[in-house]
Formats: sequence, structure tokens, C-alpha cells
Amino acid sequence: MGRLPRGLLPPTRATRSTSMKERKAIESWLTDMDGVLVHEGEPVPGAPEFVNRMKASGKPFLILTNNSIYTPRDLQARLYRMGFEVDEQSIWTAALATAQFLADQRPGGTAYVIGEAGLTTAMHASGYILTEFDPDYVVLGETRTYSFEAITKAIRLISGGARFICTNPDATGPSNDGLLPAAGSVAAMVSKATGVKPYFVGKPNPMMMRSALNAIGAHSETTAMIGDRMDTDVLCGLEAGLETILVLTGISSRLESETYPYRPSRIVNSVADLIDEI
Repeated sequence: MGRLPRGLLPPTRATRSTSMKERKAIESWLTDMDGVLVHEGEPVPGAPEFVNRMKASGKPFLILTNNSIYTPRDLQARLYRMGFEVDEQSIWTAALATAQFLADQRPGGTAYVIGEAGLTTAMHASGYILTEFDPDYVVLGETRTYSFEAITKAIRLISGGARFICTNPDATGPSNDGLLPAAGSVAAMVSKATGVKPYFVGKPNPMMMRSALNAIGAHSETTAMIGDRMDTDVLCGLEAGLETILVLTGISSRLESETYPYRPSRIVNSVADLIDEI
């Protein structure tokens, strides 16, 4: 037998059985929003048709985002302007996952929150009282205007014993003018000042996936996660036991995907390639 190309190994009994093992049919879908359905304020070609097919199929689905600035209703309106017609109940944010997590951990608790309407609305809806006086938690999310005064208050409260929660670990976020510092960057500053690391609820924490699955009554064995980032979407879906599909319309490229120690279940050019599967 001729020599195989570098990096390829001859099939063994173990690799044959692994490659032949097939997952159950997909009965529900989770998909990231930015980089998958929309890119730089425009719909990805074929994405509105993909969403319409999911709606018509009757299969449960959720559109996920780590961004905690907007409420599901805000995002519904944003998507509608780009040609997507989805219910706000079909949108799941890191803010919702964070509020649900805290309501499960300490029902009726108190929190000092740095964030915007997406996060504060979710916290109120979960039964939390927002206060700067001896709160159970400091909860950090995204905001368009991080206040030095608010960050200072957070540092002092955490140093005084408040537990530190952050909606997501993303270091930067996109804007029309370029990158912006996001919650992960500010969390690093607060951690440096306090010596306390936050608990991140959003992707790549599989908590985000499990909360989304619970929201639509889906099972990991029959759910697929579609994302454009290896370090959040694919990792999160993989650790939650989902089929993972990397699309090439956002952050991660096919070449970059090969540098990670884990792999998506498959790679497609865009969600347009998945329409016929639904």
C-alpha cells in the first residue's frame, strides 16, 4: 500500500465504527444570529428562506445571541427590518439565560446590574430586585457606554462579598466603525481589581445550550447547533452534546477550524445549504 498523505491515518476498527455511527435525525435547531443569519447589518443570502423553512416545518428552533443589550422584542424588530419574520419567543439571549440561572440559584435575590434593557428587563422578569445596596450578585453585561462610576461600584461591591456574574466572555463586539470592548474585556478589568473571577453564563458555557433546549423542550441527541465561531458556538454545542454545524459566513474559516483540538460535526458554506434538510 502506498504511503498516505501526511496527517492521514489508515482506517482502524475504532475509526471505522466512529465514522459509521450516525446521529439521530434532527428534530430541533439552535442557530447563532450574527455571522450566521446576518452579517454586517445585512441578511446572509438564503438565511430568511432558511428561517421560513424552520417555521413551516413546525420543528422547535431558537435564534441565539450572546449579546445582552437587546430584548427579544428589540431583536425581533431588527430581524424584521432585514426580512426575517420570527416571534420574540424564538429568540434566546445571554441575558435571558443569565436571569434564569440566577432565578434557579437564588430565587427572589438582589443584584447590581451593569447593562441595558435586554439584561435589566430579563432580571426584573425573573423576580430579581435591582439595587446597589448589599446585593447578592453583581451582574455584568454589555452596554454602549460603560461608566467608570458603575465599574467602580461593581468592584467595591464584589470586594465586599457580592458574587460576580457576567453574561458572556466575549472580549469584543462588532460595530459599523470597528471592534468595541465587550463584557469579557470589562470583566477582566474588574477581576484584576478584585481578584475575583466571574461565572460566565453565555457561550461557550454549555449552560447556554441547556437553557435553550429547556426553553423549547428539545433533546440534545436530536438537536443541531449552527454557528460561525469555533471557540463559542461549536465548542458550546459540542460540550452540550449537540450536532454542530460550522458555517463560513462569519468569523471562523475552514482553515482556522483545523487549528482547534475539536471539530464540528460538519462544515457548510452557509445556512442556505441546510434548507433542504429541514
